[in-house]
Amino acid sequence: MTVALMWEAKAVPGRGGELLAWVREKEKELRLPPLRQEVLRAPQDRVLVITWWDAAYDAELPELPEPAADLIARAVHRWRFESVE
Repeated sequence: MTVALMWEAKAVPGRGGELLAWVREKEKELRLPPLRQEVLRAPQDRVLVITWWDAAYDAELPELPEPAADLIARAVHRWRFESVE
């Protein structure tokens, strides 16, 4: 089964570049590499990371942590999806 993890954060206004750099650094620290990973950005200093894994829906998988509170405008949003075949 393929599981996709989505991680989305909104930076404090004007700090989107810092949040993106933080994500790039933290993705290198994941204990297992995902099958695939994409990092995307959007207006309002938002960063989205999607990782795909060959795992059961409820498997324990490495995820990006919460950034420092002074870097983000709100708590990180996280979602988990399973592939529909």
